[in-house]
Amino acid sequence: MSVEAQVKCTCGEEASEEELLARLDGVLKEYRDKPGALIPVLQIAQGIFGYLPEVALKKIALGLNKSYSEVAGVVSFYSFFSTKPRGKHLVRVCLGTACYVRGGKRVLDTLKHKLKIDVGETTEDRQFTLEVARCFGACGLAPAIMIDEEVHHRVKPNKMDLVLSKYRNGDAPVAKKRRT
Repeated sequence: MSVEAQVKCTCGEEASEEELLARLDGVLKEYRDKPGALIPVLQIAQGIFGYLPEVALKKIALGLNKSYSEVAGVVSFYSFFSTKPRGKHLVRVCLGTACYVRGGKRVLDTLKHKLKIDVGETTEDRQFTLEVARCFGACGLAPAIMIDEEVHHRVKPNKMDLVLSKYRNGDAPVAKKRRT
């Protein structure tokens, strides 16, 4: 079963924790005896919940016959995984050398102020999560930020409202779902 099939929307309605855990049970049943199942199951679980709550990690540990510390260790090692709810849009600010020197820190400070969150946090309305990154490979066009899959080059702190408004209003390109 594909990740997309596991994460099917319930027509815009919020699923209860019990319903989400039931979906996870189905995933665990499918992957229980497969070698190397932990990371794919974690990816699917994050797609189901939007993040990896402790209750899901405990269920995964039991379902795959692994220790909780092994499961939690894998989650904390890979930056892709999050144990906190994430926003609809992931905003990453490059703080690699070129971006930092050309104003990346000012861009980050502006975003923190505009979004009223710190790095690693999600806005109250769950629209944005703010993170930092080390390099997007766009050093000649620094400073750069990435929102979902779209890289914005030569960003200026005074233009952050304009950039963010595209995502708030739904005018930005829709992020492509990655297949695993």
